[in-house]
Amino acid sequence: MIEAKGAGVRQEWSSEELLANWTLVDGDWGLVANKSGATRLGFGLLLKFFELEGRFPDVLEEVPPAAVRYVADLVKVPATDFAKYTLVGRTAEYHRKQIREALGFRPSTVADEKALAQWLAVEVCP
Repeated sequence: MIEAKGAGVRQEWSSEELLANWTLVDGDWGLVANKSGATRLGFGLLLKFFELEGRFPDVLEEVPPAAVRYVADLVKVPATDFAKYTLVGRTAEYHRKQIREALGFRPSTVADEKALAQWLAVEVCP
């Protein structure tokens, strides 16, 4: 699958919605198992954000505060540690790569864009 770009994730979540959408499940725990502190929390939030949005956040503030608190409680890391996580650099790049691979996604390429344009020209706009 190809990673998509979209609008921001909504910021208000009920308890039931947090449970249904932001809970780390079996396979998720294997991915966060060897991480600790802000890295553990940041990875968990990136993982769930990507599952919901099909993209990664551009800035930490895109992640709903309620989700930060909820996931922080799950991974036993203070929610305030999320501010220490950075979305740039080798660690964040590696985390995005791990998440894409685990979920079967990859970044789009120029070849993908050309194939899409060709398909649109033939199938949608003849």
